[in-house]
Order: sequence, then C-alpha cells, then structure tokens
Amino acid sequence: MDDHREIIIRPLLTEKMSFLEEAQRKYAFEVALSANKIEIKKAIQNKFDVEVKKVATMRRKGKNKRTTVRSGGRVIRTQGRRSNWKRAVITLKEGFTIDLLKGEVTG
Repeated sequence: MDDHREIIIRPLLTEKMSFLEEAQRKYAFEVALSANKIEIKKAIQNKFDVEVKKVATMRRKGKNKRTTVRSGGRVIRTQGRRSNWKRAVITLKEGFTIDLLKGEVTG
C-alpha cells in the first residue's frame, strides 16, 4: 500500500475524539484492515505534513443486524452483518495540529 488514499479511509469525528484533540493532540481515523502502524504513520505524515509521535490501532468487529420490511402486505425479515474495520489513534508531536473540518494543517 503505497498511496495514503488506500490506507486512510476517513477521519472519525466524535465528541470523545474532539476532547482528545484539544487535550492530548490525538486524532482518530478509520484505516484499511491490512495497514500496519508504520504504513499508517507514513500516510498521515505525507497527507497532512505533520510529525507523528505514536500510532495505536484497534480492530473492531462488525455487528450482526436484523431488519423487517413491510412490502405489499407481506413482512420480509432479513439479516446481515456489518463489515469489520480498523481504527487508528494518532498522537502528534508537540506543536503540530490537524484541522479536520477545514482540511488545514498548522505546525
């Protein structure tokens, strides 16, 4: 995986992560399942032009889901499974930040 677009899927914008961004310079991203910490670090540094101090990864299991649909007077019940995914929490070195909402980098 040479291209950072194949490794970084999307940023995770949650209330918890916004608190960690301000307090500890940590950012979370959904990344490719096959990506390792070294590839993730290089992709973040190339894309956002920042220096990464630490990378922590977590593999998340997809949930089983059931749904019921009424169609033409009949009830149709189906079930499926969400995909497994991987989260990477990036800690930046002192003096670097990423503005995910505007897409700007300061540092």
